[in-house]
Amino acid sequence: MREKQNNWQRIEAVIKWANMSTNYFARHIGLARGENLYQIKRGNNGISRDVAQRIVAKFPQIDKLWLLTGDGQMFAEQQLRGAQIPFYNVDVELGIANLQHLEPESDLVVPQMGACDLAMIYSGRAMGQAIPAGTVVFLKNVERDEIIPGEEYVIISRKIVTLRIVRTAESGKRLRLVAGDKENYDDIMLNVNDIMAVYKVKGKLIINT
Repeated sequence: MREKQNNWQRIEAVIKWANMSTNYFARHIGLARGENLYQIKRGNNGISRDVAQRIVAKFPQIDKLWLLTGDGQMFAEQQLRGAQIPFYNVDVELGIANLQHLEPESDLVVPQMGACDLAMIYSGRAMGQAIPAGTVVFLKNVERDEIIPGEEYVIISRKIVTLRIVRTAESGKRLRLVAGDKENYDDIMLNVNDIMAVYKVKGKLIINT
């Protein structure tokens, strides 16, 4: 018989499944700070009904009885399994630099999407048919040195925020940001050191209107 997970192991299982950091998870479920969860990790507190309810309200897939007691299974309904991706109903090029001031409108469950941090609307025209205006883009925050030339990224720099195909320039110290619609949009040359954050486009939901 498998041994029951302790309080923190159950919380940790949900955090890992949701693909969030502990602090982000705490904010996502409406806790003012991650310290509430760290007290559970240290063994100072159990999982209160309030914390359990907050988690289940955000993640209805999670079984509340399992969360409180360890009895049963983690998922209440197997068909709902899949991480919830926070969806911000704002234009990615306008909103992502101010993400800490935004609240997600809802959560999207797309099991096939894999590890994503958030989803936003792309309202631009530069990507042409590759990413039409109105597409929901699923994004993962990555380091600058993780950029793969030829892939699509949202680049946040000191001067611009843009979604483009990223290619390396000759020197290696600059990037060439290429539009999908090359006929109407020029390449953008950007110093690597000016980049403040990078989000890889992990998936696209193109909505036909």
